[in-house]
Amino acid sequence: MSEREDIEREEFLDDQDPLRHLRSPDADGVLVPAQPPSILNQRTDLLIPGINPGNPGITVKLALDAAPGCGGIAWPAGEVLSSYLLQQGPSFLENKTVLELGSGTGLVGLVAGYIGAERVWITDQSPLLDIMRQNVQLNSLSSTVTVAELNWGDPLPPSIPHKYDVILAADCVYFEPAFPLLAKTLADLVPDKSVEVLFCYKKRRKADKHFFTLLTKEFTWTEVADDVNHETYTREAISLLRLVRK
Repeated sequence: MSEREDIEREEFLDDQDPLRHLRSPDADGVLVPAQPPSILNQRTDLLIPGINPGNPGITVKLALDAAPGCGGIAWPAGEVLSSYLLQQGPSFLENKTVLELGSGTGLVGLVAGYIGAERVWITDQSPLLDIMRQNVQLNSLSSTVTVAELNWGDPLPPSIPHKYDVILAADCVYFEPAFPLLAKTLADLVPDKSVEVLFCYKKRRKADKHFFTLLTKEFTWTEVADDVNHETYTREAISLLRLVRK
């Protein structure tokens, strides 16, 4: 089977089962990470651990709900990126304006707000805005974190500023038709090398490389090298990248 035929087969299977790319290939179709069979209007306290006694970690209160889509639950790349932000400490985001793409529950942006970002926008499609608003309220971050609708590929809405110091994205590479839209939005948000972009994803299928082929038109990237958990999460096919605008 040629590579093109292989990709066409993957796309056909995606049409039959849109969530199959989120399933573990060796666990009889169990969603990754392990979740209860049905997550509807649940609450959890998620610990993002620190790396030493002086940095013990933070607990983020999360409302979870799979009804609006898979973004309404916590996924592993979001926890990896959240942990990295915590490792960097408050000085990393001090006086910075931050935007998170594909926020889902808002976890990564909430952590950015917790550890000292001046302003944070968490963004996603309209079905997920309510759960993000709940999570901002649960964590008493309404003075710092703002929820906004942002559809990849569309012009940036006037409701959010168009200039950021830091862009965050986790678990955004999973639906191939959205790849060019995500690449366009990243290019729109990042005009030059002054914007820091941290991009975390879990490789689930061969077609993921098509996103990075699109990304090479506007960005270069390197693996984040100073994460103490790097060796652990790479065993789970998770990568944390720093993107740089060409």
